[in-house]
Amino acid sequence: MTDLSLKKPASGGRTCLAIILAAGEGTRMRSALPKVLHRIAGRSMLAHVLGAVEGAGASRVEVVIGPGRTDVAKEAATFSPSATTVEQTERLGTAHAVLQARPALEVGAEDVVVAYADTPLVTAETFARLRAPLAAGAAVAVLGFEAAEPTGYGRLLVEGERLLAIREERDASEAERAVRLCNAGLMAIRGDLALAILEAIGNANAKGEYYLTDAVEIAVARGERAVVVTAPEDEVAGVNDRTQLAEAERIIQTRLRAAAMAGGATLVDPQSVHLCADTRIGRDVVIEPHVVFGPQVEIADGVTIRAFSHLEGAKVASGSVVGPFARLRPGAVLGEGAHVGNFVEVKNATFGAGVKANHLAYIGDASVGAGTNIGAGTITCNYDGVNKHRTVIGEDVFVGTNSSLVAPLTIGDRAYIGSGSVVTDDVPSEALALGRGRQVVKDGWAKGKTKSR
Repeated sequence: MTDLSLKKPASGGRTCLAIILAAGEGTRMRSALPKVLHRIAGRSMLAHVLGAVEGAGASRVEVVIGPGRTDVAKEAATFSPSATTVEQTERLGTAHAVLQARPALEVGAEDVVVAYADTPLVTAETFARLRAPLAAGAAVAVLGFEAAEPTGYGRLLVEGERLLAIREERDASEAERAVRLCNAGLMAIRGDLALAILEAIGNANAKGEYYLTDAVEIAVARGERAVVVTAPEDEVAGVNDRTQLAEAERIIQTRLRAAAMAGGATLVDPQSVHLCADTRIGRDVVIEPHVVFGPQVEIADGVTIRAFSHLEGAKVASGSVVGPFARLRPGAVLGEGAHVGNFVEVKNATFGAGVKANHLAYIGDASVGAGTNIGAGTITCNYDGVNKHRTVIGEDVFVGTNSSLVAPLTIGDRAYIGSGSVVTDDVPSEALALGRGRQVVKDGWAKGKTKSR
């Protein structure tokens, strides 16, 4: 089964402190929601970065948040219970933000990685590559990229394999502005030097802020070695507004689709399939166009998901067929060879092997035994206006069309529910249940009451 989370454990045994800067206000998002909580592929930007640094071997994670941002702290704790949060009460620059994790820096780690919660596409592999030069003796490693259009970015000034400085565009000479190797912002610092370098950063600049980029020149001035690690430009893209959020979604969807197909799934029209970062898809799965996967979906081998279906919080066993136009809501669990057809909704319900609900049904808060057939128009009436109730349907049951099953209700194995029934009482095994008014036919009653054609 292909796990699309894109997290891979890093090799090596060096300890690593990851400091994630997540205190930005994100005013350009025009949102009451903090920027780092906006979602890409069903996961917050902060969670993407947490997953990547942990996948790269971070042994401790500190998340720097803005004052009073309990929502950001909660997200960090939910996705990564071992992460801790610290507040940056004043916004005095990136180096100042990193120093809010001073207690963790004082405890120390062999590697210190600084990441940004609004740069969600950097992979665990890239973070691992960023750490690697530290083990070889470098003091600082900076993540860079070759910019198609470098205007606005800080330039990385190198001599051979050594990084000499990061020059902001406003301070760069004409020759330096021609450099296309740009700063992505992320940095790794050798742990035994990190605190001393960070404390040496001053604020003698136009904004009076403490810039993390100054760490390079400080390290070089002390006779230490700084280096550049490069990554593709689209991987290091930051997200500051809704347009960039949409572009990040496009990039990660491309990755996720490629991973699904590499793992043995067929996406008939890949561009129309929307995946989540935690989607798990088996081999020989066929996914037709315009299918949406919400969070926490697991698809076993040999499943077919037909067009225009929506799945969230669902598990689908091998050989099942879902859709077209089906909806699996959280708690839906389909057994082997189950069929859920067009305009069928399943919520918090378990289907045994071979269950068929092929059209126009709602099955919620229920368990359905193996081999049972759910007729068109059947609904489980699970809500009484105050509480939810459960329906238990046994094996090899036939539920006729347009039946209403009023929970709480138990229907025994091999029972038969007549079409159009409203069933309010339990039905024993192998019994027939009819819950409808008796039909009355009055011969000739309609004569003269209908218009002639």
